[in-house]
Amino acid sequence: MQKNYPGMKYVDATVEEVNEALLQSAKAFQLYGKRSLKERANFLYAVAEEMKNISSELLSIAQKETHLDEARLKVELNRTLFQLTSYADACAEGTWLDLRIDTGDKARNSPKPDLRKMLVPLGPVVVFGASNFPFAYSTAGGDTACALAAGCSVIIKAHPAHAGTSERVAAAVQKTAKKQGLPEGIFLHLHGAGFEVGKALIQHPLTKAVGFTGSFEGGKALFDLAAQRNEPIPVFAEMGSVNPVFLLPQKLANETGKLASMLAASITQSVGQFCTNPGILVGVKSKVLDEFKEFLGEQIKQTSPTSMLHPGIAKSFQKNRAKAIEEGAVVVATNEADVEEDESIPTLAEVPAEQFLQNTLLHKEVFGPYSLLVECATKEEMLEVAKAIEGQLTCTLMATDEEANKNSELIDALKEKCGRFVFNGVPTGVEVALSMQHGGPYPATTDSRFTAVGADGIKRFARPLCFQNWNNDLLPDELKNENPLGLWRTVNNVLSKDPVNAD
Repeated sequence: MQKNYPGMKYVDATVEEVNEALLQSAKAFQLYGKRSLKERANFLYAVAEEMKNISSELLSIAQKETHLDEARLKVELNRTLFQLTSYADACAEGTWLDLRIDTGDKARNSPKPDLRKMLVPLGPVVVFGASNFPFAYSTAGGDTACALAAGCSVIIKAHPAHAGTSERVAAAVQKTAKKQGLPEGIFLHLHGAGFEVGKALIQHPLTKAVGFTGSFEGGKALFDLAAQRNEPIPVFAEMGSVNPVFLLPQKLANETGKLASMLAASITQSVGQFCTNPGILVGVKSKVLDEFKEFLGEQIKQTSPTSMLHPGIAKSFQKNRAKAIEEGAVVVATNEADVEEDESIPTLAEVPAEQFLQNTLLHKEVFGPYSLLVECATKEEMLEVAKAIEGQLTCTLMATDEEANKNSELIDALKEKCGRFVFNGVPTGVEVALSMQHGGPYPATTDSRFTAVGADGIKRFARPLCFQNWNNDLLPDELKNENPLGLWRTVNNVLSKDPVNAD
């Protein structure tokens, strides 16, 4: 299982090391899971502060490993710090616990029991670092912050594309945990360039949940392994998306150049390496669509090939781009000038809707600065395309208000396909907010009920537990009559912070 990392001292964890990590993690969970909401929140605040203190070092390491420039990495690191602090705020505030109390009635025939329900942490969570986000979706990223807020212990499987960055962030988290007096093993870090480490982590009986951001193939493999265990466990895998954009004729005619510029920027931003990149554009064949295609194509041609995050992503992009062309996608505009082995090839391609509907291989994501324009003969054919696409993180509708009012069937079809529905905007840019939904129907994710962004993501790593007829002094503080933590609770169907009269 040992595998060296080129130019680095890191090696893959052994089966024995995986087992030892899970034993430590499970032991730490038994203690950490009992820590108060405030203590968990303080841990996340302190992690954010420690990472902020070493931000220059983190940015320097990440630049060397990822080909991302300092400005892009600064934005991502700041986002990561905001995630840690905002999820800490949510942890302490406690609404995510879904506290429910229905007081008993002994005089009723038959007697009504006293019922009190809350979310409790699942146990040790394995988080797989994402290749395209060395900070925000990796070692101390959203999955880790959510799991720690929920009261779970965490084991990180570092992504080999930025193993050094992951190592340094992990050291900061572990240093903070020690300062906070948290149990040893609350946060552990393993390397694993091969699939064997991930497989061992998933199959270990002490693992209770998994967070993953990456390819469909990787996420589906982990999901299948988890489902095949003697005790299946939840896997929240965000597995990518083509984020289709539907262009209605009047809106396109009114703002041809503006929409082309907006979408060109979204397609090529950060070398197209966002999971919300608009990989499919859908329009009705017309002179205006031809003008839009020309405007968009010119901007794609002016986009220079650029080094992608790491050679593996560049190789995959070039392979998938070539495969899409083999399947019938016709290149409209590209920039292939002196492309190096690890660089992107900015591309706009097109295909008739009839061919797109017949060949689902054209629906697949080409992760990078690539977008496929699907030309429909009629608006009815556009509706067929909307119904045929698979589950997505986002769908976008470009339309005038009048067009939106007249196309309810199209809107209804798209609502069935996505987790976030964008109107007259671009899908890139995922706000960290409680109202955000970053997840969608399969194959975008393995569970469309949850989000990977926003404090609602904490609920992925918790489960409901109901206490029936327990004495008040034996209940968790969150459910006691006097409400000592001052939390919002639904008491006999009324949202309240008031104490409960349970006489």
